This record gives sequence, structure tokens and C-alpha cells, in this order.
Amino acid sequence: MCFSASASFTAGAVLLGLGAASVKSTRRPAELPLAAIPLLFAAQQFTEGALWLAFHHERPVLQQATTWLFALFAHVLWPAYVPVAVLLIEPEPRRRRTLLTIAAVGAAVSVWLLHSLIAGGVVARPVGGHIEYVTIQPRAEITAGLYVAAATLGLLVSSHRAVRALGVLALLAFAVVWIAWEAWLVSVWCFFAAALSALVLVQLRTGSRRPAAASLDPAA
Repeated sequence: MCFSASASFTAGAVLLGLGAASVKSTRRPAELPLAAIPLLFAAQQFTEGALWLAFHHERPVLQQATTWLFALFAHVLWPAYVPVAVLLIEPEPRRRRTLLTIAAVGAAVSVWLLHSLIAGGVVARPVGGHIEYVTIQPRAEITAGLYVAAATLGLLVSSHRAVRALGVLALLAFAVVWIAWEAWLVSVWCFFAAALSALVLVQLRTGSRRPAAASLDPAA
């Protein structure tokens, strides 16, 4: 979490439990990437907790390593991973085709952001009780728009209610964080998204269990 090491570790522990319950609730392999989302957020929160400790104890090597690991989660993983995880559980052909397009955009955004990180580096610094991540990103506004689209539109396109709810809340959280905590957007929005990932467990326990093939429409 973006406020302190103890908050980050607490959030990570809660997400670890949610992730374990999500994985246990899966009934087919296609659900596993979705079920793993809370686990990945847990790892991200533990990473930021370790970064807080690196600041507190002045450990530059640990600080650099955890900064890069967090950046890989936040910048590179999510825009490519989320639409693919949604695609794998989507039973409707037309929505699947849309998700394929969104997944392609997300993969392109991830590759571009990875290139930007390698070329320009990333620096983390504690400011105002939060962690600010500073990167050099050409065409930052366009990239940010495509990132948000890849990370949320795939959720909104889903035929599953809990997944769509996650997309709506993630988009609202982005708007709130952009207005209230713009300087710490990466860290704070990741926290809200991590908290919202509890809806993954809701989807896996209450959502449709029918295989994708069962709903194929020859006319679609």
C-alpha cells in the first residue's frame, strides 16, 4: 500500500488469503489466471512494503531492486495480463473478439512501457506519506490513456457481472486518484485496484461455470 510498510504488508497478507481462496474456487484451468490476480497484487504490495523498509533503513540496493520490481508489476504486467485473464473465461464469441483486440493493445502498451523503463529508468521517492515513481515516458498522455483502456475495458466488456463491476469500480478509482493524488497515481491506484480484486473471488464463487464452448453461437 502507498502509506507505510505495515500497511503494505497487511494489504499483502489479506490479498494472499483472497488469492488462495480464489485459486481454490476455480473449477477449470481457464479460470486460474483470473484467480491469480489477488496473488499478484499481494506480491506487488509486499514489494512496496519492502521498498518502504529500504527507505527507512537506507538500503540503496534493496531500494533499487524493489523499485524496479514494483514498476514491472505496475507498468508492464497489468495492461497485458488483465484482458487475457478475462478473455480466458469469456463464453460469448463476439465479446471474445473484442477482448482479443483489447489484449493486443494491452500487450503493445506493456512492451512500450518496458522499453521506456529500460531506456529511461525509474526512481522511487517517499513524498508526503506516499511513494512517488518517476519515469521518463514519451507521449505519456497517450500511453496513460491506452493503459487505462487496456486495464479496464476488458473488464467492462465481460459478460460476467462481478468482472464488469470490477471494471466500473477500477475506472472510478482511477478518476478519484487522478483528481486527489495525481502525483502518486501509480502507487495509490494500484492499492485501490488491489482492494477491488476481492471481486475476483466473488466471480469465481458465484459466476457462470459453463464452459465457453457451451455458449458458442454459430451465427455470431
